[in-house]
Amino acid sequence: MAPWWARSLRGRVTLIATAVAALVLVPVGVGGVVVTRSVIASNVFDETRDTAERIAYEMRGGALPLGAAIPVPNPSVDLIQVVGPDGRLLSTSDAARNLPPLSDVRPTAENRVINTTSCLPTECVYLSAVRVSIFADSPIVYAGRSTPELLTSRTLDLIVFAEIALLIGLTAWATWLVTGRALRPVATMRAELDAVHAADLSHRVTEPAGDDEVAQLAHSVNGTLARLERSAEQQRQFASDASHELRTPIAGLRAQLESAQLYPQDTDLEALVESALRDTDRLEAIITDLLLLARIGSRVDVAKERVDLADLVREELAVRSDKLPVQVELEDGVVVEGVRLQLTRVLTNLLDNAQRHAEHTVRVTVARAEGDPGTAVLAVENDGMEIAEADRERIFERFTRLDAARSRDAGGTGLGLAIARDVAMAHRGRICVEDYPGGARFVLRLPAV
Repeated sequence: MAPWWARSLRGRVTLIATAVAALVLVPVGVGGVVVTRSVIASNVFDETRDTAERIAYEMRGGALPLGAAIPVPNPSVDLIQVVGPDGRLLSTSDAARNLPPLSDVRPTAENRVINTTSCLPTECVYLSAVRVSIFADSPIVYAGRSTPELLTSRTLDLIVFAEIALLIGLTAWATWLVTGRALRPVATMRAELDAVHAADLSHRVTEPAGDDEVAQLAHSVNGTLARLERSAEQQRQFASDASHELRTPIAGLRAQLESAQLYPQDTDLEALVESALRDTDRLEAIITDLLLLARIGSRVDVAKERVDLADLVREELAVRSDKLPVQVELEDGVVVEGVRLQLTRVLTNLLDNAQRHAEHTVRVTVARAEGDPGTAVLAVENDGMEIAEADRERIFERFTRLDAARSRDAGGTGLGLAIARDVAMAHRGRICVEDYPGGARFVLRLPAV
């Protein structure tokens, strides 16, 4: 079984944040200790050097004779010795009187001051050695002090690393707390999603306040659930309608064949074949449209290309033989990106629909939307019956029948406008019916390129 942190996003985030904090704070702490020790040592050497140079200056001026007790100008630097070229102590401070020479380091004429450390039998000291003069027999002044407590003990290290451990712990606790609060809506969504089942897709997850990633996730989940619910409802309705639409021509075909089987002498073979072919053609048309609807929006036939809508209309009209002439008003250069075959099918369906219902006139226009050059508009108009506003959305549903006059036209499968709507949606566009006195106007809007 995987460890708890591997099973929990909260645990992984906390572990990562803690590791990052440790990787940052530990080097910072080590560097801080090193820098602090270096600064303290530098300050100590500054004090010892100043003291040594002051004693050397007084000796050069004769203010401090050899053999006399050396006064201590800086109480913290109390170990002072003057050593002759032969190594004998010439003068000392009271604190260094009974000590051996503090160091055997001897500065040169070129390098008059040397900072060093030296360990005596009783303690280690920080000291500076300064030549009194440039002559070879110049005495050397040593000024030193005991090693500061912070440099001899591990107190500084313990304090710094205790603080680092505390900060790392606070980081882990804060990350665990904040991550838990951030993921609380996700846990709620998970529980609510677990309650969703195929029989009832009406449930929605709770959307937290704000517009952060979790809120956007909840919004997307609700959008997906809404689409699934709509799709499930369409599938249920579609299964019912499709079974009826397919059953009708199959039942008619079966009845004709059974009648011919029972009464072969009374059967007009030519009429039977013609009727059977007509029903077969309708079955083939319905199945073809059903397959197209299943493929729209999927990864089948999605090779998109740049399509000039004006050229598309001209090509389609060139191969059609319609009962009514088609008037056109085409603006060149209105280009969209899409699947040419699917866009051609939309145009074909709209023209077929217009030809079936028109009285005298069918008109096609292509242009860019007024005030919105980024939208391409293809409109198909006819002077047939007007479509009531209440039916303008419903007619795009599969197998919708408005009335007997519209449902018994020749050649229709009841799927043409549904195909047009799905193709428009798959191309990030929309199709609708607009006001058009004395007829019907179908408008397809697509993003232009």
